[in-house]
Amino acid sequence: MTRAQPMFASDRTAAKLLDMRVGEFRELVDLGALPGPCAIAGSVKRWDVEELQATLRGHKPKPKEELEL
Repeated sequence: MTRAQPMFASDRTAAKLLDMRVGEFRELVDLGALPGPCAIAGSVKRWDVEELQATLRGHKPKPKEELEL
């Protein structure tokens, strides 16, 4: 049986998907190397898993690179 992958993930789940500690994940987000979260239902912050994957695979510029364009 296959396990469903989340469409949006908490910082803990996103870090786990990327095989890193939560602190490392948050630091990369703060540095602009990874995209930031989006707000769901007001104040719930979640990361778009597809956006993280596209950024890491080079299909989408890193947030910091988008600012430099």
